[in-house]
Amino acid sequence: MEAALRFLRQYEISIYVLLGIGALIYARRFGRAWQDVRSSLYGLERESAQQRLNLSASVMVLLIMMGIAVFLLVTFVSPMMPVIGSIATATIDPLHSPQAAVMEEPASEGTIEPNPNAPTPLPTVFIDEDNCVPDQVMITSPEPGDEVRGEIDILGTADIPNFGFYKFEISQRNQAIWLTQQADRRIVQDDVLIYSWDTSMFEPGNYVIQLVVTDNEGNSLPPCRIPIQIAPPFDE
Repeated sequence: MEAALRFLRQYEISIYVLLGIGALIYARRFGRAWQDVRSSLYGLERESAQQRLNLSASVMVLLIMMGIAVFLLVTFVSPMMPVIGSIATATIDPLHSPQAAVMEEPASEGTIEPNPNAPTPLPTVFIDEDNCVPDQVMITSPEPGDEVRGEIDILGTADIPNFGFYKFEISQRNQAIWLTQQADRRIVQDDVLIYSWDTSMFEPGNYVIQLVVTDNEGNSLPPCRIPIQIAPPFDE
């Protein structure tokens, strides 16, 4: 399924052009068949023209439906594929959120001999400030270390060559388990990435939010990560 969606994203415009050409060809045939039906004098001739008219109409409808199907798959289904994959691989959700969770690769093993009966420690979140690239992959608000509460807008930029989509995720600072909050196919340049994100869904504490931008071939750039602190609501 993912390979088929990648093919549709890559050749979306070409597919529309081919379907459009096919629709025009059969539209002309439909017009000729309609004229033949109206001008036919004999029953056999009229029946043949009617069959050609029905065939042309059926093919045109089929081509239009194929174009609509491609549009729906590329516009709505394709951006959600990473989220679906995350749900399939999620194993732990310490934040008790209904969102999908995806775990990063575990940290490298230390030199101490592990205890087979001890629980496996979760990796902490690694933050590389160089991954936040102005005018390409950037979160400008909130800023690193900001305290946030309630509903907030996430501001920044998601604009790379051959842009495909972006997704916004959150993780606890000491547990690299990423929860996908939203994905979108629109290019954003120094504007709102996420509208009215409700931080009250999470327990107060230290978190990291990240912006992941993917091109139309499915290649993701390194995520831009920002540490924040979620504060309790004012009424608590």
